[in-house]
Amino acid sequence: MIDLRTILLVEDNPKDVELTLEALAEHNLANRVTVAKDGVEAMEYLRCEGKYKLRNPEQPAVILLDIKMPRMDGIEVLQAIRGDGKLKKIPVVMLTSSREGPDLKKCYDLGANAYVVKPVDFENFIEAVKQVGVFWAVINELPPERV
Repeated sequence: MIDLRTILLVEDNPKDVELTLEALAEHNLANRVTVAKDGVEAMEYLRCEGKYKLRNPEQPAVILLDIKMPRMDGIEVLQAIRGDGKLKKIPVVMLTSSREGPDLKKCYDLGANAYVVKPVDFENFIEAVKQVGVFWAVINELPPERV
């Protein structure tokens, strides 16, 4: 049986959360999706802190990370993940509405695995999320946690 890891969705916009969850469900991805509403909550989840201190410590298959968020933005989260030896190998896909060149460059410089601009059109958004979800949560092979 295939072990399906969680997808961590870090997104502060409730409508984008709803659309992303719908897109993943439409493709029948069985992975559980955990939603963090901002970067601080995402880091608490990843570090098993706060309300996540009792969660299964297995890390997610992929992190879908928005850039523009309150408290701690996506670029700061990416930087924290890549600077943490226990988290740095987790695939991070920037799923954002930002088409700004400096954001794109900064994310890749910090080690983002992919940068996907959220399409404005509903059907294109659904298709983009489905493709991202299938590749990173099902097809992609992660390195073993204990090497």
